[in-house]
Order: sequence, then structure tokens, then C-alpha cells
Amino acid sequence: MIDDETRYRAVDSRDARFDGVFFTAVKSTGIYCRPSCPAVTPKRVNCTFYPTAAAAQGAGFRACRRCRPDSVPGSPEWNHRADLVGRAMRLIGDGVVDREGVAGLADRLGYSSRQLQRQLTAELGAGPIALARAQRAQAARLLLQTTELPVTEVAFAAGFASVRQFNDTVREVYDRTPSGLRAEAGGAGERGAGGRGRAAAAPAVPGALSLRLAYRGPIDTEHLLDFLALRAVPGVEEVVPGPRGVRTYRRTLALPHGYAIAEVDSLGTAARPDRGWLDCRLRLADLRDLTTAVHRLRALLDLDADPQAVAEQLGAGPLVGPAVAGRPGLRSPGHVDPHELAVRAVLGQQVTVAAARTLAGRLAARSGQPLPEPSGGLTVLFPSAGALAEAESGDLAMPVARQQALRGLCAALADGTVRLDPGVERERAAEQLLALRGIGPWTVGYLRMRALADPDVFLPGDAGVRHGLQRLGLPGDPKAAARISAAWAPWRSYAVHQLWASA
Repeated sequence: MIDDETRYRAVDSRDARFDGVFFTAVKSTGIYCRPSCPAVTPKRVNCTFYPTAAAAQGAGFRACRRCRPDSVPGSPEWNHRADLVGRAMRLIGDGVVDREGVAGLADRLGYSSRQLQRQLTAELGAGPIALARAQRAQAARLLLQTTELPVTEVAFAAGFASVRQFNDTVREVYDRTPSGLRAEAGGAGERGAGGRGRAAAAPAVPGALSLRLAYRGPIDTEHLLDFLALRAVPGVEEVVPGPRGVRTYRRTLALPHGYAIAEVDSLGTAARPDRGWLDCRLRLADLRDLTTAVHRLRALLDLDADPQAVAEQLGAGPLVGPAVAGRPGLRSPGHVDPHELAVRAVLGQQVTVAAARTLAGRLAARSGQPLPEPSGGLTVLFPSAGALAEAESGDLAMPVARQQALRGLCAALADGTVRLDPGVERERAAEQLLALRGIGPWTVGYLRMRALADPDVFLPGDAGVRHGLQRLGLPGDPKAAARISAAWAPWRSYAVHQLWASA
């Protein structure tokens, strides 16, 4: 928790670490900014601070056209918090309000709509409709400034229910008409470096977007891509080399309204790791999936993390401190599809990473949905839990016990007995998983760490953890490992990745 005086000092020093953590509204200008806005620092008496862009917009402030406060990383609180507000923010980010309304959001969280509205407003200064509206406004700006779609199509692709609602929101948030906002794409819109979305030219391919995924630096993209490349499922994912040391992670995405192909570049050798964004390209079968696709890629790459907070805790001790110093910005990757990850976790039980990858590739080839046309090495969407629950034994090349575990898990995911969506309670999900045959503590811990974005998971029985501890001269047995890990709370998931990297 930080107070307003600390917030003002962050604004005065233009500290980018606080971008997305809070927003500064300036009463004398009627605009709100990110803390690192390069404009002249306003007087303290004119500053009011808000936890979300939606709250600033609800108070009547417009987004600064210079620093683009809608284009910052998300607050690390919403990424990791396990309470109602944190779970609600993750579901809103995934587009649940646009698809299911406030009633659907409340139902997923197990609260009434009135209770949800009251708690979000009390803590964030904005309810679920206002939070979703701010997200739609940002998606609209991205589509206006990076595509040549007609304005009417932009309105519905961004999630607005009507063109009038779209026009009113854009005017209120950006103090511009939609056409005026589009005209800025070659001017002020280009200055929003580090934002969530920006492209230099309109794409030639329908549904194609070029954007930037903002993060708080530093970031170790080499570790990220090494981790993903080692586990890349043939036909579904690939990591390809490019010029100047840049590598590109590519994968297919199964989204609510259709499929997508996503590409994210590493920083390579020419860019500083704290530059503030990663280049990303999306090709969407349905542009209504834009917000969901971006949200899931951010979760995959852990872009809303606070690496300074992690480094302060892990780097302070003598055990992994040197490793943290040698790998600044190491992230704890999540996943774009919790159901896919759950299947892959079961495939990985008691086999090597390479063997699990081969098994997953066979499943994808036999049971996945083929793309309308291949894209490089990408040919298929990973099969759904429902499809795998009904797969023939011949398609599951694994021992009978693991086949039964996989079918049981997929059936539970398909019928909702087990939920792994962004709004689920982690403890409840863990209990549901452990109740399934063939699902043990390692699988549950791995899913909590990656599917449910839990920052404080340790895997004491994991072979990679054991080898990493032994490389550091520490005992690797599970009891000793669990005891050692207590000093790394609440960031033990990141300590696991440090140990894996050391091993």
C-alpha cells in the first residue's frame, strides 16, 4: 500500500514502475496521466490519484494524448490477488462482461451483481460496467489507429452495443471523435511508446493487427522464449529465429469467437531489456476477440509482474540472490488456455519435457481443429477438453492409468466440475483437482503457478527444483527444499524459475 505523498513523488520523478499501479488526474487540465508522463509535473494541490483508468474517467477526466495512460501494463495486484476484486479484474480483462454481462461475471464469482458492484466501487472507484467500458475504449483506439476498418465495424469489434454508445465513449475518454482519433495515428498516436497497442501502418491482411505489449522492466525475454521453445507443441506453437538476435514466439489461439495466430518478438541483442514493450502481431478471425487475445498473451508472458518487488525479496538472501542478480527480470510464464495446460501437465507426469511435448503434438494432430490454412509451422488448434474426454484409446499413446486420468480431467473441465478460469478461487480449484483420479500435488502446484497465476507456489518434489538447489550447494530433498523456500514467500513461483534456469 502506498499513500498519496508517495504517489506524488513517483509522478515528480516520472517513475515508470508505477505505470498501471495508479493514475494521476490533474484538476487544472481535466486530464489523467500515467505516473511517468513526460509533461511538466503538475502542482500537488491539483493532483488526485485513482487506482484505475475507469475511476479517473468516471470522475470526468480525459486520457492524456501524450502519455496514453490507457496503454500501460496492468497493475500487478490484479494479476496476483486471490480475493474477489483481483479475480473480478482478471475476468473483466478476459472480456467476460462483454460476452456475458455483469450477471455472468457475478455468477462466475459466486456473488450477486449488487454485492460485486458495491465491492468494486468501494475499492476501485468504478463498477464492472465502467471497468469494461474503459477496456472497450482502449480496444477501439487500437482498432481506429491500426486498421482501416469502417468506424461502424470498429464499434462492434471493440465490444460496444451501439454506434452511439461507441461515439459517446470515445468523445468522453479521448476528447476526440472516432475519426479525429484515427487521424492522430500518424502524429500523437505514434508517441505512445510502450503502450499496449500501436502500429506504424494499417495492415494489409484482414483481421491483422500490429501492437506493443507493455511491461515493467527489466524483462528476460531470452528465458521466456527458451522456456516456451522447450515445451512448444508441434503444429500449435513454434519459436523461429530472426535478424539481430530476435526470436519470435508463434502460436494458435482458440478464442470465444474464433481462432487467432499470435506472434511475439523477443528483444534480441539490439534493444534494452527495460525499453517498455514487446512487439506483437495478431491475426484474428473475429476482431471481437482482440481484448481477450491481448489479455491472454499478457498472462502467458507475465507482463503485468513487478520485477522489482520480486528482486527485492529473492535477491536479498544469499541462496538465490546471485542468480537473481544475474538474471534480472525473469518472469513466471502463465498460459493462454488453462484447459490446454491442464492436459499438458497430465501428459508430462513421470516423463521428460521432450516426451510430453511429443505426446501433446500427437494429440493435437489427431484431435485438434485444423486451421483453414497453415501459417508457417502452425497448422492446428489444440484440442478442447470435450474432444479429448471422448478420444479413442488408440489416440492416447500412454499407459492406461494416465489415459483414465486424462479422460477424467477433461470430462471435469468440459462439464464445469473443475474450473480453471481467471476468476476461480485457487484453493477451491486445487481441492477439485486433487479429488480427481491420477491428479497429484505436483500437477496441482504446476497448474496453480501457470494456469492460475499464483506467484507463491513451490514444487519441492520437482526434479528441476532439486537439481537447481543442488547446483547452488543446497539439499534437494523435498522436506529440506520446502523448508528453504519459506524465505522466498510470497514469490516462490519466481524462485522455482530461478532454480530451473540454474539447473
